[in-house]
Amino acid sequence: MLFLVAALLLFGVVMGTVAHAPFAFTLVAAAVIAVWLGVFALRERHGRRHASHH
Repeated sequence: MLFLVAALLLFGVVMGTVAHAPFAFTLVAAAVIAVWLGVFALRERHGRRHASHH
């Protein structure tokens, strides 16, 4: 559910805000989203690896 909300929010940002926002803001928003997705992926990988040992 959270992933769906995040995807819709990202879609709204891409389709709406980017057309009106400064390029620097777009880069910052993209970096924040990329870091968030990276942290999520690392946590998922660590969680699966940790769970497989038990």
